[in-house]
Amino acid sequence: MAKFRRRTCIILSFFILFIFSLMMGLKMLRPNKATFGDPFGLELLPVLHQQTRLGKSFDSQNNDKVNSETNNKNLKSVEITMKPSKASEPYLEELQPLNYYLHVFYYSWYGNPQFDGKYIHWNHPILKHWDPRLTKNYPQGKHIPPDDIGSSFYPELGIYSSRDPSVIETHMKQMYSASIGVLALSWYPPGTNDENGENTDDLVPTILDKAHKYNLKVTFHIEPYSNRDDQNMYKNVKYIIDKYGNHPAFYRYKTKTGNALPMFYIYDSYITKPEKWANLLTTAGSQSIRNSPYDGLFIALLVESKHRYDILQGGFDGIYTYFATNGFTYGSSYENWARLKFFCDQFNLLFIPSVGPGYIDTSIRPWNAQNTRNRISGKYYETALGAALHAHPSVISITSFNEWHEGTQIEKAIPKRTSNTVYLDYRPHKPSLYLELTRKWSEKYSKERATYALDQKLPLS
Repeated sequence: MAKFRRRTCIILSFFILFIFSLMMGLKMLRPNKATFGDPFGLELLPVLHQQTRLGKSFDSQNNDKVNSETNNKNLKSVEITMKPSKASEPYLEELQPLNYYLHVFYYSWYGNPQFDGKYIHWNHPILKHWDPRLTKNYPQGKHIPPDDIGSSFYPELGIYSSRDPSVIETHMKQMYSASIGVLALSWYPPGTNDENGENTDDLVPTILDKAHKYNLKVTFHIEPYSNRDDQNMYKNVKYIIDKYGNHPAFYRYKTKTGNALPMFYIYDSYITKPEKWANLLTTAGSQSIRNSPYDGLFIALLVESKHRYDILQGGFDGIYTYFATNGFTYGSSYENWARLKFFCDQFNLLFIPSVGPGYIDTSIRPWNAQNTRNRISGKYYETALGAALHAHPSVISITSFNEWHEGTQIEKAIPKRTSNTVYLDYRPHKPSLYLELTRKWSEKYSKERATYALDQKLPLS
């Protein structure tokens, strides 16, 4: 009997060893990025992304290496001998739907010699303090790329051009991976531009096309171009809708009445008198756009508390707060968002708080250190997002995807050190940290919004 038990135990031990070996063998065959492995979307298409950078040569010898020399050589050889596999394309079906109530401010004003014949915006001038006595205490002149740029961070894509189609595509992939549904494109009318850049209206068709590829939508963030008033605003809104309004990526917001209307963010709206805005945005206005094919939702920037009543008088449809600096303005202070939401509910306005990962503009305003907001490894961003969700907003806007001068970007940044500068970065986390956090909170916002949207009669899709 004892001999039988011994034999049974030996057979059972061999059987368990066989099953264990089989399981280990199957585990080793499993792809690293299988559906039941690491979550998809946090480091979307890293190999294709690196190949794009190598192929386009963004001043690669000065661009701090994300990969070692060995990895770069390996990638080059792969690029020559292999075409990107289907696995390089984003798996739309594996990601949750994009959140079209999460918007991000996007800037297409960057340029480099390869695509633009010169550096644009990366060589931003160091701005003088309004008090000449203080100006002399700070550096003056312009930044000199590629090692010296007008930013405290350094982009993973290097000193890129906004005209490079591969850069636009990479940006769309990053937004897509973050579950952002809408990009608010900084826009100047044809023939106009900001004082440090050039007009980029000709880039809009490419941006729309690339956005559509990833199911993103595009709305317009109208900048304070020279002599902006009710009359030329009517012409410019008409221009945008006539030229871009039929594109499938052109954003429309579904109102409580069921109408789907274009949305326009109006930066520095307060510098134009409310009477002028009323000419455009009220039904009785002399330049009224209401109930016409060019009607839309016009969102004013609220900086000071008193702007609330100017916004009402001007006929705006909502407010946003833009600045990623808690405490800097009345509008950007989280403690005021509940009051602003209550005000907006009273007057049937959209409330769109703006959140950001941090703020530092001392590379272009060296005298403005008091407004720096440390990122604290993502904690500042998550605090802002939590405050925004608590207010039950119609939409949340993010400042920004790539405003590098003010250090508000969620775009990927990398470590970079030169003889004169040590750039900030996202360590100990990955360059994708803020995209990952955005995705996490986008999904949270989507779920929470669905619970209060019915009570507020907000659109659900």
